Amino acid sequence: QVQLVESGGGSVQAGGSLRLSCAASGYVYSTIYMNMGWFRQAPGKEREGVAAIDRDGNTIYADSVKGRFTISLDNAKDTLYLQMNSLKPDDTAMYYCAASYHTERTLSKLLTPGVYGYWGQGTQVTVSS
Repeated sequence: QVQLVESGGGSVQAGGSLRLSCAASGYVYSTIYMNMGWFRQAPGKEREGVAAIDRDGNTIYADSVKGRFTISLDNAKDTLYLQMNSLKPDDTAMYYCAASYHTERTLSKLLTPGVYGYWGQGTQVTVSS
């Protein structure tokens, strides 16, 4: 069973930066074999994909965060990161880390929640104007 624990959320003013971390543990195979992603959910809205990275290191981003957010994976530390710059009030949400061992050949599908079997509990990000 994979455990994912997010950290790094908080409150920041518009234009500021935060770095989220997601530590993975409890698995048989390391993060080298995982597809991983970041999702967010604001009150009253559906969970949406923010960024994802596949086992080959290919990345994909939602249009709303392109050029501002960067996803990265440190396999040695089994930790996924999301560097968020130029934050906007619309970025306010609970941010979740997700992981999957299943093969997914279509990169864009990694931004859909259904391909992931493991989820963290989330970390809150609040951006004030």
